[in-house]
Amino acid sequence: MSKVLIVTDAWHPQTNGVVRCLETLGSQLIAMGHAVHYLTPQGFWTVPLPTYPEIALSLVGVATIAAIIEREAPDHIHIATEGPLGLIARYACLDAGLRFTTSYHTRYPEYVAARIPVPAEWTYGFLRWFHSAAEATLVPTRSMLNELAEREFINLREWTRGVDPNQFSPGPKTQFADLPGPHLLYVGRIAVEKNIEAFLALKTPGTKIVVGDGPARAELEARYPDAIFMGRRTGEELSGIYRSADVFVFPSKTDTFGNVMIEALSSGLPVAAYPVIGPIDVLTDPACGALDEDLQLAVERALTLSREAARAHAARFTWSHCAELFLAALVPAQRLASKAA
Repeated sequence: MSKVLIVTDAWHPQTNGVVRCLETLGSQLIAMGHAVHYLTPQGFWTVPLPTYPEIALSLVGVATIAAIIEREAPDHIHIATEGPLGLIARYACLDAGLRFTTSYHTRYPEYVAARIPVPAEWTYGFLRWFHSAAEATLVPTRSMLNELAEREFINLREWTRGVDPNQFSPGPKTQFADLPGPHLLYVGRIAVEKNIEAFLALKTPGTKIVVGDGPARAELEARYPDAIFMGRRTGEELSGIYRSADVFVFPSKTDTFGNVMIEALSSGLPVAAYPVIGPIDVLTDPACGALDEDLQLAVERALTLSREAARAHAARFTWSHCAELFLAALVPAQRLASKAA
């Protein structure tokens, strides 16, 4: 079996889909007999990302990262993020003539443009350059892959996500009994790019429940006092929240996949979303989710859908398949005949 080095700027204590994906992927690879090492911001000096202090940016030199890669001597190198660690690892690999793969998890151009006046195409230019050196770039959905191909990204491979059907499963509703229904649920980061206000502004009767935290929480909590903001929840408590809701609302228009959607589906919870990248790839069966440019209409349709159909659809997304696709895309980290710039 092989030794895999995964380089990622996204790691604990962050709570997001990238961290969950990479952590679960590692567990799957280890179960399959592979050795996995993570190169993360832990152990290095860091500074908070401006406007998003939960994200730590690593302060480390190229020589340090190069020495770690040489010491680990991995069979395969995967650079999962385009942050400081990813950039330094990219440089170190190219300088040493080592091959590697990358992955495209996050629509940074749209995220950056939502915060500061930087044209999205500038950021896409940087990302195109970053991933151009990889032997393969793994992309969460077919529609995201097609969009990146139109933007002249190369060597793209589809890499879907999975869900734990034992952790996220249907069951009795144990929460929200004292709140008027229907119970509409959002789970995820509370940030401007997630478009949560579209969810909070819905006129649907009942109760809107927000699980998660982030830089926009205080403002939205003050503007929408009728909504229930529960903060971060994990484990069995989160599972109980999913199965106790009536509809999961996914208002984001900037995600590349949306892991929370398949967690909801696996819990027997129909999903309402906009017809954009992510939802159009996940909610391919109209029996399990509703897509509409009018989110209100999507919610109303989702309230009529079958919880059994939602659960059945989620069975298509397994972590074992995710790990198999990842392994199939890896390349030997052997030295190249000539160094790339």
